[in-house]
Amino acid sequence: MQRPDRTGPHRAQFERNKKIILRTQNVCGICGRPVDLSLKPPNPLAPCIDHIVPVSKGGHPSDIENLQLAHWTCNRQKSDKLFKNKEAMEPQVIGNRNLPWSTDWTKYKPKKFKA
Repeated sequence: MQRPDRTGPHRAQFERNKKIILRTQNVCGICGRPVDLSLKPPNPLAPCIDHIVPVSKGGHPSDIENLQLAHWTCNRQKSDKLFKNKEAMEPQVIGNRNLPWSTDWTKYKPKKFKA
């Protein structure tokens, strides 16, 4: 049995969304490095379309919100795994307040002032 994004009614929408992504994105959604769109397979850094939530894990096969640009090797290494992204993670609670992600305040040491 083939995946829904390879055949059937989702294929046309997947191809349209693939063209949009190749036109608008230029960074790998997995590793964060630039993707050279001029490379072609079998080059390991060739661009491909990755399903953020894999189809095998219930991700929509053609929804543009579930698709991202990726390097071929990054996509192969990710396979059908799910990764937590920083936005989806709950902020760590230290004491009675939530601290920003921009600084790791757990390692903060105040400077001592000379009197």
